[in-house]
Amino acid sequence: MKFLVVDDSATMRRIVVNSLQRIGFTDTVEAADGQEALARFDGSISFVITDWNMPNMSGTDFTRALRSRPDGVNVPVLMVTARSVKEDILTAMEAGVNNYIVKPFTPQVLKEKIDALLPAAAA
Repeated sequence: MKFLVVDDSATMRRIVVNSLQRIGFTDTVEAADGQEALARFDGSISFVITDWNMPNMSGTDFTRALRSRPDGVNVPVLMVTARSVKEDILTAMEAGVNNYIVKPFTPQVLKEKIDALLPAAAA
């Protein structure tokens, strides 16, 4: 399973990648914003983890763009962000995000959210 990790913070990308490695997922691709993520997205990506607040293209705009592509319709998208108000969560879900984690998070929470979405990744 190959993960695309999208965050404008190199530190946060490293935290997510390290957390993925701790729970057994080692195949990752990184992008610093939504535009770069769309350019790096291909048929080998089976799971996306994205931030919301990024320059050039936000996580919600990226998710909408991804969902408009035939190869991105069914790929699970997990948003990891500091935005925690109910309206933001609803906006993310309307954009096509499958699940949501508020920063900070633990590897265990990340694993639980990924595990919940894995049947979608296998479909």
